[in-house]
Amino acid sequence: MCSQAGSFVLNIEGFSRVLTIAQHGKQCLLNTLTTHPKRIAGTLAVLLLGTGVTAFGVAPLAPDASDLPVRQIVEVVQALPGQAQVDTLLDHHFNLYRTEVTRSSDTAESLLRRLNIDDADAAAFLRIDGNARSLIIGRAGKTVTAETSDDQRLLKLSMRWATEDDTQFKRLVIARNGNLFTSRIETAPYSIATRMASGNIKSSLFAATDDANIPDAVATQLVNIFSGDIDFQRSLRKGDRFSVFYETLEADGESIKTGKVLSTEFINNGKTFQAMWFNDSAQVASASKAGNKSTKGAYYSLDGQSLRKAYLASPVAFSRISSGFKMRFHPILNTWRNHLGVDYASPTGTPVRSIGDGVVDFAGVQNGFGNVIYINHKTGHTTVYAHLSRINVKRGQSISQGQNIGAVGSTGWATGPHLHFEFRVNGHQQDPILLAQQSTSVPLTASSMPAFKQLAGTVRQQLQIASTIGQSRAE
Repeated sequence: MCSQAGSFVLNIEGFSRVLTIAQHGKQCLLNTLTTHPKRIAGTLAVLLLGTGVTAFGVAPLAPDASDLPVRQIVEVVQALPGQAQVDTLLDHHFNLYRTEVTRSSDTAESLLRRLNIDDADAAAFLRIDGNARSLIIGRAGKTVTAETSDDQRLLKLSMRWATEDDTQFKRLVIARNGNLFTSRIETAPYSIATRMASGNIKSSLFAATDDANIPDAVATQLVNIFSGDIDFQRSLRKGDRFSVFYETLEADGESIKTGKVLSTEFINNGKTFQAMWFNDSAQVASASKAGNKSTKGAYYSLDGQSLRKAYLASPVAFSRISSGFKMRFHPILNTWRNHLGVDYASPTGTPVRSIGDGVVDFAGVQNGFGNVIYINHKTGHTTVYAHLSRINVKRGQSISQGQNIGAVGSTGWATGPHLHFEFRVNGHQQDPILLAQQSTSVPLTASSMPAFKQLAGTVRQQLQIASTIGQSRAE
């Protein structure tokens, strides 16, 4: 019992000593943290970093690939049957389509050669077939489409061309049936598409339309539409702009003819002119009753004023005025005389048109005028077209405004090819340019005004968009 009691006392004393040492150590640790906080923090960071590096260093690595066991597996693969597929590909045939433009020097062989066709039977048929010889061989500028087999044999050949009719076109079709060929000429309706274009005047209207890829027929229509307001011979300025919406007549997806201008805007010397095509049903009905079936519509400004004047400004679409209505030194008589007309310098063969509706009073040869045409218009008005190389009308024939009546030449007293044009009022010559600008126009009927205003609103928006696009391109 005593020994056990003594042991217990010693244990109590030891425990007290340990507790005293622990308390003393705790106090020392607190004093150290308080006195040297940065050193303690740095030491702990080094210990932790060392521990991390050590942990990284002892991380186990993957086994070496060379120590891994290798096992080879061999399987037999059954080949797929490919001969059937090869036979199918060899038996497959396809057709090719090619397009060429004919040349004046073309023969049947040369045309087929450019189409990559090697077919003696086809060449022989083109040589003897009347349709092929008259429409294709030796005629330049015809677009020909050929359908061929993969062994270069001709299966079908077609060609399309425009006619005087603005609703239908002609199509030549040469087709193969076995070893025989047949040809036929078909008539089919056009499909109508609308195109928008714009241009900027740098030197001339023709140059601007060429730059914008606008057909010459559209440029001619622009002159006709605005000729009462714009003198295209003298008043165009560099920087003038225009926009136009026009129809193209397509045959089997190919554009082969230009239709009418639907709407247009021309900015000349800062002044804006706008026009749109409109069919005034009341005027058409009135014209039909009078027996005039040619009236289908007219051009109007967007506020409803007709732009169709009684007379065009010029009998030649594009030409240079070489001599105006004034005194001049006569090149043949060598004296100063009044020039009682206007001379338009143009190449021989340039089309001449009537400036207004009327009836042919004379068509033939007359003294110094050479080949000349006189057309009587409304009461007291007569126009004269002289020095023509060709006359396309005869006396008593009714003529409509813009109709082709002949061609520029140098017959009679002429030193070179030009058109001498006169406008006579009750037998007295007047300045034709002034008379054209002062001629009256036909107003829009009141019954057609609501439909016109609705269409004009749409056209105004279209022209605004077109003008913005055109101006952006110019800048």
